Amino acid sequence: MKTLFATAALLLAATSANAQDASFGRTKLSIGINLINAEVAANDPQRQQGLMHRTSMATNAGMVFVFDDVNSQCMWMKNTLIPLSVAFIDANGRIVNIEDMQPETLESHCSKRPVKYALEMNLGWFAKRNIKPGTVVNGLVTPAAR
Repeated sequence: MKTLFATAALLLAATSANAQDASFGRTKLSIGINLINAEVAANDPQRQQGLMHRTSMATNAGMVFVFDDVNSQCMWMKNTLIPLSVAFIDANGRIVNIEDMQPETLESHCSKRPVKYALEMNLGWFAKRNIKPGTVVNGLVTPAAR
């Protein structure tokens, strides 16, 4: 009976850990001469997890969120341990606005217009490269490619 309870406890722990650990596809993006190795969050579990619980991210790594519809979108930093900048991107790949976000805050950071994508990078990544609203992001995942 002890073994049964121990096995059940291990399975429950493994299931809980896996529920918080969605797997992400990857894609290569470019903004001008800047290359980005991006993880892709294209479904609800992936978008909900995002970059939560990570303690670091490589310089040219990021996460692109692909939304089901073109709408106003908001991001927050619950359980996100690293400071991030997010670029909200319309369906044509053009950056609408960029917002800086601090770790573990619940403040909403929203797109100024309807968007199809959001790209999270380390805090200041866009500013350091002089990337501003109106700039085009190449290589974005299309709904058919998900």
